[in-house]
Amino acid sequence: MNSATERNEFRLGWTVLLAGVLGVAFGASPIPFNVIGFTVEPLQAEFGWSRTQILIPITIFGVIASLLAPAFGWLADQYGVRRVALWSLVAFGLSFAAIGLTPTSQAASTLYIYYALWVFVGLIGIGSTPVTWSRAINMWFFKRKGLALGILLLGTSIAAIIVPQVAEWAIRAYGWRAMFVIVAGFPLLIALPIGFFLFREPRPEERPQAITSNGGKLTGATLGQALRDYRFWLIWFSILIIALAFGGAFINMVPILADHGIASDLAARVMGILGLGILSGRIITGLLLDKFWAGYVAFPLLCLPAISSYLLLGTDSNFAIAAFGGFLLGFAAGAESDLIAYLASRYFGMLHYGKIYGMLYMPFGLASATSPIIYASVRDTMGSYDPILTVAIFAYVIGGGLLLFLGRYPETFPETEDDEPSPAALEAA
Repeated sequence: MNSATERNEFRLGWTVLLAGVLGVAFGASPIPFNVIGFTVEPLQAEFGWSRTQILIPITIFGVIASLLAPAFGWLADQYGVRRVALWSLVAFGLSFAAIGLTPTSQAASTLYIYYALWVFVGLIGIGSTPVTWSRAINMWFFKRKGLALGILLLGTSIAAIIVPQVAEWAIRAYGWRAMFVIVAGFPLLIALPIGFFLFREPRPEERPQAITSNGGKLTGATLGQALRDYRFWLIWFSILIIALAFGGAFINMVPILADHGIASDLAARVMGILGLGILSGRIITGLLLDKFWAGYVAFPLLCLPAISSYLLLGTDSNFAIAAFGGFLLGFAAGAESDLIAYLASRYFGMLHYGKIYGMLYMPFGLASATSPIIYASVRDTMGSYDPILTVAIFAYVIGGGLLLFLGRYPETFPETEDDEPSPAALEAA
């Protein structure tokens, strides 16, 4: 990379980064996870469904979205991220609002209609997640890649700070059905218009030289080469283990706090503090990744939620302890999301980034989707979250420790006959 490119990365790409931040914030990655915890009480009151039944939709959504992540990554690689990301924002916003159309009937079929609406969200919303947005940011930044990705993924922090407050207010003021419609305004009325005017991939001459060959084309491993690389699987299993521990704690945070006698309005504040933790984790992790090897950064940061799980054991935590635990949990979540995008680009390059990132997003999405049900099932059957919180303490340490075995970043990538789409095709997209 030449010195001019190093100096100009943020000057050239800041508008794209801004659009990406809002796209991540109000896309399908954070919003469903930030609102579903607030639907437990109203749905139990209206339909008599169990906690497990009420949280199954997030599993349905997450599993479908995770399985489709490589496909949407391929679409972004092939046709450009702008088209995929913007159309997915439209689809996600409309389908999320449609959940508010769930029938009022007490019939058993109502539960399956509710599930079907969530299926639709999963089928069409995944293109509005970091699978797409991070591809563009990785193509604008290299020298300050860690910081840029940290800023991009601040979007989930913004969602965690704002969306729970809006969701809690909307349910209290207008009911849970209206909440889905109100929250859908974030992708449709904020992220979409800003993304339309500001979001794009760089032209070849705007790319950092470090991600291109001498001919100016993107370099990187193919998906097949990545799947044969032990480092891919170390990252994959680390993501799986950490997400299994974190996802259930995050989604069940409101009912966990209720077991501690903390009311829903204070629980919303804890979720906001958790969002601040995610924000801090994003920026600090990004800065550290630009200066130090990822394994040294990842291990201590991913051990922090073990402390959080310990603090949430029992039923006698006060607001201050719960808030501190929420902050630590959020900080580690911010670190993990940064790491997925950073490690995918540094170890496997950018030529097939969308597909490879999609495969690495898969364990994150699957584990985040199934973990809430595991937590809820433990609570329903054993009367306490303590057993699963205890398991989570060890999971955080093991998951973080796996990344210590990744080794040095590759300086070159194997030659491949695959080629990227032509600049003209991407410009048209």
